[in-house]
Amino acid sequence: MGRVLEGFLHVTERLQSVFGPANRGDVEAPVMHKHDDFETASEEELQHFEVESDDQGHHYAVRKDDHGPRTRH
Repeated sequence: MGRVLEGFLHVTERLQSVFGPANRGDVEAPVMHKHDDFETASEEELQHFEVESDDQGHHYAVRKDDHGPRTRH
């Protein structure tokens, strides 16, 4: 084996001895994404924006409740 590979294997062995083996779980099971309070608050805040695009394909957010001229945020 090459010196770099041996060094890498040594590091991974040491990490495994500290943190334990990798827990892969069931690779066939669907990924379950659980929302925390921060994500819920972010989603509620983002509901007040619309994403618009200009002629050049640039995307920007506009507040839905703005009645004045469209401004970039």
